[in-house]
Amino acid sequence: MKKSFVLLLIFGLGRLAYSQSSLYQTSDTKLLDENFEIFNKHLFSASKYEFEALKESVSEEEKKILSEFYYAISSIKIDNPGSADLVYTFIRDYRNHPKTNEAAHVLGNFYFDNRNYREAIPAFEKVNTEKVSDAQRSEVVFKTGYAYFQLGDYPRALQNFNQIKGRGGEYSADAFYYAGFIAMEQGNYEQASRDFSAADKSQFYTTKVPYMLSGIYYRQAQYDELVSYAESVLQNRKNLDRKEEIHLYLAEAYFEKRNFNKAAENYDAFVNSKKGDLKRPQIYKAGISLFEIGNYQRATDYFKVSAGESDEIGQVSSYYLGHAYVKLNNPQFASNSFSAAAKADFNTEIKEDALINFAKVNLERGSFQDAVGALDNYLDRYPNGKHAREAEALLTDALINTNNYLRAIEHIEKMPNKSQRIKEAYQKITLYQGIVYYRDNRPDMASNYFDKSISTPVNKDLVIQAYFWKGESLSAKGDLPAASRAYESLQAQRPNPNDPYLIKSYYGLGYAYFNTEQYGKAETQFRNYTDRKQGSTDPEFYDEALIRLGDTYYVQKKFSEAQAIFQRATRESNDYIDYAYFRSGVVFNFQNRNDEAIQQMNMVINNYPNSLYLEDAIFQKSQINMEEMRYADARDGFGRLISTRPNSPFMPFALEGRAVANFSLQNYNETINDYKRILENHPNSTNSESALVGLQEALAIEGRSAEFSQYLSRYRGANPDNKSLQNLEFEAAKALYFDNSWQQAIQAFETYLRNYPQAANRSEAVFFIAESHYRVGRKDLALENFYRIEKERESPQRIRAVQRIAAIEMENNNYGRALPFLREASKNARNQIEEYEAFRGLMRAHFETETYDSSAHYADRVIALGNVTGDAVPEAMLVKGKSKLKTKNSDQAEQVFRALIDEYKTIHGAEALYLLAENLNKSGQYEKSNEIIFDLSGPYSGYGYWYGRVFVLLAENFIQLGEEFQAKATLESIIENSNNQEVIKLANEKLEKIK
Repeated sequence: MKKSFVLLLIFGLGRLAYSQSSLYQTSDTKLLDENFEIFNKHLFSASKYEFEALKESVSEEEKKILSEFYYAISSIKIDNPGSADLVYTFIRDYRNHPKTNEAAHVLGNFYFDNRNYREAIPAFEKVNTEKVSDAQRSEVVFKTGYAYFQLGDYPRALQNFNQIKGRGGEYSADAFYYAGFIAMEQGNYEQASRDFSAADKSQFYTTKVPYMLSGIYYRQAQYDELVSYAESVLQNRKNLDRKEEIHLYLAEAYFEKRNFNKAAENYDAFVNSKKGDLKRPQIYKAGISLFEIGNYQRATDYFKVSAGESDEIGQVSSYYLGHAYVKLNNPQFASNSFSAAAKADFNTEIKEDALINFAKVNLERGSFQDAVGALDNYLDRYPNGKHAREAEALLTDALINTNNYLRAIEHIEKMPNKSQRIKEAYQKITLYQGIVYYRDNRPDMASNYFDKSISTPVNKDLVIQAYFWKGESLSAKGDLPAASRAYESLQAQRPNPNDPYLIKSYYGLGYAYFNTEQYGKAETQFRNYTDRKQGSTDPEFYDEALIRLGDTYYVQKKFSEAQAIFQRATRESNDYIDYAYFRSGVVFNFQNRNDEAIQQMNMVINNYPNSLYLEDAIFQKSQINMEEMRYADARDGFGRLISTRPNSPFMPFALEGRAVANFSLQNYNETINDYKRILENHPNSTNSESALVGLQEALAIEGRSAEFSQYLSRYRGANPDNKSLQNLEFEAAKALYFDNSWQQAIQAFETYLRNYPQAANRSEAVFFIAESHYRVGRKDLALENFYRIEKERESPQRIRAVQRIAAIEMENNNYGRALPFLREASKNARNQIEEYEAFRGLMRAHFETETYDSSAHYADRVIALGNVTGDAVPEAMLVKGKSKLKTKNSDQAEQVFRALIDEYKTIHGAEALYLLAENLNKSGQYEKSNEIIFDLSGPYSGYGYWYGRVFVLLAENFIQLGEEFQAKATLESIIENSNNQEVIKLANEKLEKIK
């Protein structure tokens, strides 16, 4: 059908035949046809122009109306300014015209397409839906509803959607979908479910409805329906909208159904899609799901996030995080996590369980102090809690193993009712605390705690140990009678003959008797000790005890028994073999077996050039040669002693011996010279008077008697007639000194020196003055006087002054000045204590002057001497390790530190642990550094500073490893529990940096 005919029908002109008449060619009808053809081709700008001209020129009403209509519609199609007003004008002016409905429809779509929903509604409402097709009616009603929907007017939107639901057509599925959405938002889930299910039948909504329906099932807690529906669509439909959130709904449903495998699978699917973030409660539930299926490592990833805030979720997450770390064998992280859960107050049951688990995990990892504190806290808070009995049992074990014995003792002493197990724990830890005080050189405190242990005699073995350590402590204090009573009480317990503490008591009691000159009793104890230790795999002090046994025989003049013991010591290559040879020679001398005696002395002289008994052996051999009238040999022996040991206390007697030997050999000049040396250099020696007599005789033989008077005068000057008064004044001054009246002693000695300026013991008086100044803290005056003595090369007090100068210069941090005096002191040491003091000073002075190789050398010399004092060896090992670190010998330093940590649980071991862990930290070995701290720090919790520094270092390692949660928890624990303010400050500073 041709368009002109269509137009004729529209105009109501009847069925006029189409013709090419001239009338048509010039008519308004032809123009209208042409303009409509332009409009129909969507040439709306041209159409607008033509219809605008036509509406002004046509006179026929209907054609004018149509021209107005197409002019307005063409204008709105090209979004011409004011075009909407043109359409509204047409609708108003031609209210009953058939084109009014179409105009309203076009206007509504114009606003709708431009999302101007507020204007679209009144436009659509002008369409008379009774006069349009069903398809158009559905369109207008749906779009009106959708406009209300977009404006949030759900009731009116729903009225429109409900009109076309189920009517078929293009907009039916849309109406179901949006009606379902409104019903869902209004909480009408049953209706929403029905509407979404209807929409789901549309191909367009098959990808969109599953998310909505899954959400409705979840909101209605219809978990079975959700699982059945969602699993089906996930398996059978592709390209689902918001698929990841369907997985999330499934995860939540499976969690509620306690199907943790499937819950974990779907939580991970959501996370792995990377299209959204879980909320904290969902993160928590994901962690629970993974925990329940045994995937503890993955569970920690979730719990670490959900534990990050201070609320109930954070508390419970920390609790489960702790259990996960326990399963992963990471006790340190578990401890921090349980600690966080126990500190929170949101869930009281979790709080209680977390506290007991914190205690357990710290018991297992050896952090007994933390465990004790937690268990103590638990029993205070929950005396009738569900874990109370278990906590008491664990506390008993922890108290026994903790290093903070004082807190453990205080806790037990406060307990009103003590079980046998608690009493035995008390007996053990009071013993241990006593040992701590003993090692800290606090014997009075040590004895007090040993008595506490003895007063709770649950375990006989512990009673025996307590008596032993009490004896050791009292011996160290110097209270030998009380020490003897303690050892005797031990033996009175009648322990098993092989009890190690019984055997040790023989040694301790032997020394107590020996040093109080009860040699017969000492003999019995040393013999018991050596009988049991001979051939033992753990000989301990066997060598020393054997020598002391020989000494007890010797002082009792049981020479045969003494000789047998000393010879046994030499056969066994005793550690004190040089002394054994020397003492054996002395015994042979008493037995008049002088050749054998000289053989024994030669063993010392020829084989042990550094022996402390070398001078004794040389002197004694020379004396024996004198007895045997082998004067030349005697002379040479005395001469060797005089030339090699100028500071020897034997000097005046060696000079006298050589003088007598030379006199016997008629070497009178040599005799005269030696007697002169005695009188000049040792005028107050006990043999000075006999030297004077010998000098007179030798000078007379040589015809030089005139020389004698000057020596006689000198002797008188050194030994004035009023000798008894002089000695009385000197001894009185000494008594003040030994009575600790230092200032009075200084005044007395200075008065003595003014009265007797040439006194032979002048240097000894100066020494006492120097010592007294030192005792009252006037180190400058003390040094001045010690230096005066040091300049007197022949003074018998010189070596003692040298030792004291070295000590004071060390105290004044004048390490370079101290070094030469320490070297001289080491060369002239007369016993192990003096050797130790000299070597220790050299070790420390070289370290402070940064000569680290020498420091390490002298550390080895100290170590070789053994535990001369309680902390001698660990201190030397620490300095050696630090010296190796300074010289970049990290491997050697690590070996020394590890040996120190293994053998000594002292403050030196605590510092060594820190240095070892710090060295690993500096080399980037953070995990190894942590392992060292976890494995080895337990025994050092009593040393607050180094223990705290170690755990600040642990936090630093955590930071470097990306474990900021653990670092933060560790630092908070330090701040809460440490008593050392410097450590707390360090922890606070580091915590501020990671917050």
